[in-house]
Amino acid sequence: GANVPYEMMVRYASAWIDSVVCLKCLAALGGALVTGALGYGFSSITVPIGLLFIPSRTLAPALVLVELFTNLLGLFMQRREVPAIARRMVPLLVGLLPGVGVGAWVLTSTSSGLLKLGTYAVLLPLVILQTAGRRWPIRREKTAAVPTGAAIGALYSATTISGPPLALFLNNQGLAQSEFKAAVYLIRVAESLATTIVYVGLGLFATPALRLAGSLVPSLVIGLPIGIVLLRKLEPEAFRRICMGVNAAFISFGLARSVIEARWVTPSVAYVGMVVVGAGEALLLVRYFARRRDALRGVVAAPRA
Repeated sequence: GANVPYEMMVRYASAWIDSVVCLKCLAALGGALVTGALGYGFSSITVPIGLLFIPSRTLAPALVLVELFTNLLGLFMQRREVPAIARRMVPLLVGLLPGVGVGAWVLTSTSSGLLKLGTYAVLLPLVILQTAGRRWPIRREKTAAVPTGAAIGALYSATTISGPPLALFLNNQGLAQSEFKAAVYLIRVAESLATTIVYVGLGLFATPALRLAGSLVPSLVIGLPIGIVLLRKLEPEAFRRICMGVNAAFISFGLARSVIEARWVTPSVAYVGMVVVGAGEALLLVRYFARRRDALRGVVAAPRA
């Protein structure tokens, strides 16, 4: 009878661990689906959920290893488009390398709680802009690309997230869909390879990170090819906006939890903010699909006129 409380604790702990593992694998599967379809999005989906349970210094090295493999695979698949965009990507790559060093320093010198909160705070507005479909064509692309590359490299090595800001920059430059994916994979291969080298030097690839990376592989093997097939059947822009809308919901929840843990605001204020973000994202999606429907009706009606 004396062992009953202990056995119950073990049972509850095991159930909690199983739930965390299941949620982590589902998040990785969702991220793999999005990456297969869009060329980016694995970390943007996985990190907001993973940070709820896993420290940044374990999660980041694991995801970098996984993404190095997926980015190399994606670049190989888009290899025919690389020559057309390689020269345009050089300024981004030049800025990327020092940025990676800065981000790695931030990862190792910042507390886990503050880094988690900062990750959510930086990521949320970028994802909202993606959902809104904002475009700001940059005339002086080469000049802007170097500091943009540095910011992307720093963000990636600190959080393993770079898809939203990279996509935001490239979407403004009028690239075709195939060129866009090739550019994304080229930049992400460079940043994941550079970050891997820096992480090795810092000794961040500890056993927990390696185990986590291994546990994510099955989700990638299943999700990537399904995502590639999905792109052929779904309209890419609509799919991208839906993904960013769902992503914003996860990020806003993580941000709410982080500010509550930091005791910056009360839980009621934090969750009201989360609801406001969710309502705003829903409004953006409704407006997009309403305009898309009207545009399609106009195309159908034009021949009759």
